[in-house]
Amino acid sequence: METSQTPPAIAILGAGIGGLALAIGLIRRNVPVTIYEAADQFSMVGAGIGLGPNSLRAIDLIDPKFREQYEQAKTENEKREFEHSVFDALCAEDGLGEKRGWTRGLVGAPYFRRSSAHRKDLLLIMESFIPKETVRFGKRAESIKQVKDKVIIRFQDGEVATFDTVIGCDGVKGMTRQVVLGDIAPEEVAPTFCGMYIYRGIIPMDKAKEILGTHAGDAKWFMAKGKGVAIYPISKGKEENFVFFVADSNPWMHGDNRIPCTKEEMIEDLEGFDERLLRLLDYASPYRWPTWHHPKTTTFFNKRVCLVGDVAHASSPHQAAGAGQGLEDAVILSHLLALVKSPEQLEAAYEVYDAVRRPRAQKVVSTSFDAGVMYTWRNSEIGDDMSKIVANANQRLHWIWQHDIEADIKGAELDFYKLISERQPQTTH
Repeated sequence: METSQTPPAIAILGAGIGGLALAIGLIRRNVPVTIYEAADQFSMVGAGIGLGPNSLRAIDLIDPKFREQYEQAKTENEKREFEHSVFDALCAEDGLGEKRGWTRGLVGAPYFRRSSAHRKDLLLIMESFIPKETVRFGKRAESIKQVKDKVIIRFQDGEVATFDTVIGCDGVKGMTRQVVLGDIAPEEVAPTFCGMYIYRGIIPMDKAKEILGTHAGDAKWFMAKGKGVAIYPISKGKEENFVFFVADSNPWMHGDNRIPCTKEEMIEDLEGFDERLLRLLDYASPYRWPTWHHPKTTTFFNKRVCLVGDVAHASSPHQAAGAGQGLEDAVILSHLLALVKSPEQLEAAYEVYDAVRRPRAQKVVSTSFDAGVMYTWRNSEIGDDMSKIVANANQRLHWIWQHDIEADIKGAELDFYKLISERQPQTTH
């Protein structure tokens, strides 16, 4: 049988960071794609997103113009002494650690320069690379079925669309995970509660400085037993993002959603915190958000349906590496799909993508969870020893930041062509 030379019809489900990054990479490589998004417009909901050196290389490889625009929008630490610091580890207790003689705990590297962006600003940049006709808004998928060599999407509005492949970028609770894993590993489909919920908000920087003094303007992690708060600048230094973490060993009994709460309940949760940190709660949204992750994923694809970003490997935020892993997914998959000459080659591309990306992404998930345990003083060997926490933190991130994604691309291309060659029908004479 001769394989066709018709490029595959590709659909992306979800227009978040992962879906848009993949689409930008495909468009730059002249690969046609259609994006379906359930919302009526690009969602600007969310807060700050931290991007390490690996993430910035990924952005560059997706499209150098993307990197140029990010550089214009990014926010760095304010003071020069924190230029190479991902955060300064301090205590959340009264005095912020000064009473125990702890006043500085820099975590970072000489080659690292901290940068982040408001999710809204990042999405506005990404949106500018996507032709309007490429995105279909208000299209919530109701079912996805694989029939022979096609993938059929049925939408809630009654429309039915058929593609050669569907790539799920539909988030931690996305339905494409069920399509990929439902028959293979059904116990892995639903996300797992990380044993931690959060309070979060954004405060104007001038107000943050009134409350926190010199602690405002730079990334800080204030730690305590079973809880903590991370703060960092966003919006070109005009605002400070903050996230309070509270460990909870009980199952999350409220479905997938946030639940309303009062400021008094937040303060009760954060008993023992320095009064300055508690004042940030005046700017917090009145909700508890559960945190979810996917600690185990047997495969990132099933035939012609493939997973990218949080639906594949949602992570807790404690290494600021989740968004970067979605960007790395986009780099590898856009490169591989640009090599695909016919629909028959799609599964070979996905097989290679899975082999390259899944082990690394899964390690980020597990190590991020471990970091969260340590930063909330629940590591049985380290406890509240801040010197040991900082020493551990300064060793645990290099493998993420210094990863050679260019080598991944080269290896993926070689492996793809090897698979295609092996599977090419032999002609007889």
